[in-house]
Amino acid sequence: MKTNNSVAITGMIVAAVLIIALLGVYVFSTTVSGRTVVSNGISEVKVVPDLVSVYFSVETSGSSAKVAKDANAVIVDDVVTALVKKGFSREDIVTENFNVYEDFDWSSGRGISKGFKATHSIKVEFSTAGEIGDVIDAGIDAGAMLSYINFELSQELENQYKADALKLAAQDARVKAEAIADGLGMRLGDVVSTSSSDFDYYPWLAYDSVASGEAVRGEKVATEIQAGERMIQGRVSVTYELK
Repeated sequence: MKTNNSVAITGMIVAAVLIIALLGVYVFSTTVSGRTVVSNGISEVKVVPDLVSVYFSVETSGSSAKVAKDANAVIVDDVVTALVKKGFSREDIVTENFNVYEDFDWSSGRGISKGFKATHSIKVEFSTAGEIGDVIDAGIDAGAMLSYINFELSQELENQYKADALKLAAQDARVKAEAIADGLGMRLGDVVSTSSSDFDYYPWLAYDSVASGEAVRGEKVATEIQAGERMIQGRVSVTYELK
């Protein structure tokens, strides 16, 4: 009998705890979901890119894949040598893409082989304080074509600006939420939830050879593009409890 009583008492205690927990969740969810305000914070931060990336391409043709590939390798080696003479290490010169394929003429409605092509894309990254024009001329004089130029942020600088932008966006969200609460005759409570749309940063295209549509010389390009200040955004969404 005692055992049965103990089981019954234990069951009652467990049931009571569950009921209390459910009531607590109900009261909390009713209070919070019924009296909240969602505020979206936005910030803009001025940044100055500290890196520039120059992208070269080398394209060669041949009667076979090997002929096209070997001809391409000769030019690429000349480009790398020219850039090394400018003070770059071979680790600074990165292959972005390499491809060898058969080229066809489809103008007659059927594919007629024109031989083979080899393409090699090269990226050179350096400080914006470097001589962009000299780098461009070194690559072009060695046989490469200039594809495009990007201004970018180093990882260290990107992390710094990201923290600044998101912090300012969070402050903006709070100011807006406080104004709404005040207008409703209420006070801002605790943060219920928050989410970030993260940091609106992408490398900036400074030059595109396709868009320019003309022959390129380093001095000309260098005078036309400047790193300058850029604007980036941080965005957050915060839900506050209203009291």
